[in-house]
Amino acid sequence: MAIFSGPQKQKTARYMGPALAVSLIALSVAGCVSTGNDTTASISTAAPRSDAEWRQTAEVTGENFRKNPSDPDAAIQYAKALRALGQHTQAVAVLEQAALHSPNNRPLLGAYGRALSDVGQYKQAFDVLERAHTPDNPDWRILSAQGAVLDQLGRHQEAQRYYSSALKIVPEESSVLSNLGLSYALAKDLPQAEKTLRRATAAQNSDPRVRQNLALVVGLQGRYAEAESIARSDLPPDEAASNVAYLKQMMSQAKAGKTLGGAAPSAS
Repeated sequence: MAIFSGPQKQKTARYMGPALAVSLIALSVAGCVSTGNDTTASISTAAPRSDAEWRQTAEVTGENFRKNPSDPDAAIQYAKALRALGQHTQAVAVLEQAALHSPNNRPLLGAYGRALSDVGQYKQAFDVLERAHTPDNPDWRILSAQGAVLDQLGRHQEAQRYYSSALKIVPEESSVLSNLGLSYALAKDLPQAEKTLRRATAAQNSDPRVRQNLALVVGLQGRYAEAESIARSDLPPDEAASNVAYLKQMMSQAKAGKTLGGAAPSAS
């Protein structure tokens, strides 16, 4: 789902997500949040894992994968650890190899599509995600991931239809609402973006990063004091200060006519 990203990414990684370099919770994007089975857009309630923990996980899952590279589950778990460590190209290679052995494994295709989005291969990512579920049995996580990829391609109205389809399956799901709100922001409909992100922050499983997306959208409408108040909420003082500083940076870039630097819907 992403949120802010930028120079302060390392310090505030728990609260900030992918980039619109990507651009939308976040579009995919580095730093996207995944559930234990690597499904898109669900915000985990577990405590953030350190790089050391992810490196240890990568060692174990990597050994499992090397023993049986045709095992879809082994590939998914190894790629998940690689993505968490920022090794996106390697994650794509792992999943691509596994997909050659299991071309119809839908969880594997879902992970592969998200990994492709990480490295900017959006057209291929969308095509792979299209095969990760079926019209008669749609997966809301995949629908949200597809919407994020479409937003990255600049096809915002199409993206919003995918988010709406996902919300028919999981009404008021915070991660989907966050992606939808950021999609509206990318389409320059800031009032609708704010309305949608407020729904996302009110949802039962809302994550602090969603609130930061709301702060950005409020700030972009010129309500700076309110935006700073939102950015500071729920955070320790040092992290709140970092978020406010980044918020000011993003608003300054927006005034200069640049894109929404760090906020982007999330495919992961």
